[in-house]
Formats: sequence, structure tokens, C-alpha cells
Amino acid sequence: MQSELQALQHNDTWSLTPLPTGKTLIGCRWVYKVKHWSDGSVERLKARLVVKGFTQLEGIDYQDTFSPTAKIVSVCCLLALAAARG
Repeated sequence: MQSELQALQHNDTWSLTPLPTGKTLIGCRWVYKVKHWSDGSVERLKARLVVKGFTQLEGIDYQDTFSPTAKIVSVCCLLALAAARG
């Protein structure tokens, strides 16, 4: 958990701001997972801090959602163009 918190702080994942009046905090919780090797032995333990998004109401707590994703074809095309132009 400590290494996950350090990674979140190092990557500037969030910025601390005052809570607007009339708004409530959204909670979070830790999710744990044990990763195994193919032979069944433990590879590593993982911990993630996740928000309890099910408490949000559309139009009140958020307006839009945005999840940027890129197709591998687009990434390959961009890399090919960059390589061709030096």
C-alpha cells in the first residue's frame, strides 16, 4: 500500500482542493490481489486504491466522463511517421 501511495504522489495523480459547499466526499477503498506464477506460486502482492464511484450521481457529482484510449494501429502509425521523419 505504501508503494502504491508513493507512486500516486510521484505521478501527481491528484491535486488537493477545498470541498465546494453543498458537496459530499466520495470515499475510496483498497483492493488487494495476489498474482501467481504459472506453477501456482506467489509472484507478488498488489494493492490498488479505488474510488467508490457508485455513490456519484450523474449531473450532480459529474457532468462528463472521459477515458482516453488509443488503438494499437494508431500508435504504430504515429511511431512509423516519427521514425520516417527522424
